[in-house]
Amino acid sequence: MVLPVLKLGTLALKTLSKPIASRLKQQAGLHPKFRNFIVSIAQANHRVTTQMQRRLYGHATSVEIRPLDEEKAVQAAVDLLGEAFVFSVAVAALYFEVQRSSRSEAKKEELRRQELELMRERDEALSREVESLKSKIQELEQLARGRGLAGVFSLRPSHVEEAKSPTPA
Repeated sequence: MVLPVLKLGTLALKTLSKPIASRLKQQAGLHPKFRNFIVSIAQANHRVTTQMQRRLYGHATSVEIRPLDEEKAVQAAVDLLGEAFVFSVAVAALYFEVQRSSRSEAKKEELRRQELELMRERDEALSREVESLKSKIQELEQLARGRGLAGVFSLRPSHVEEAKSPTPA
């Protein structure tokens, strides 16, 4: 019952992170210092991706790459920021799920270990009981050899029999 609720909660969290990311995008371009910071990130991202595309398509990489204009850079940066936020929420949800699963597996393993320990203790107790029974059987066998088979099954103790036996006069 808990697992579907957790998965549903995770899905809801991912879904809710998208509007938060769009709100973050709107606010990111309004602050001047942050705007300059994200423009520089967007320009660096543009240079790297353009160079990678040129290498993939076999074009010359020594050509100068023109920077994006500021509005395109801001838009690219806030899109990257929004996607990074959604991705980080998804990673956090995945991390939480893996941790929950590992805790569950650890509990199961602990229960298996305890069950194995109980079985081991029961096995040792049964072994001790078998050894005790073996020693009792050995004692009975020695008594049977000493008295004979009839002496083992006699209901009267042996000292009573000796007292009742007639003594020759």
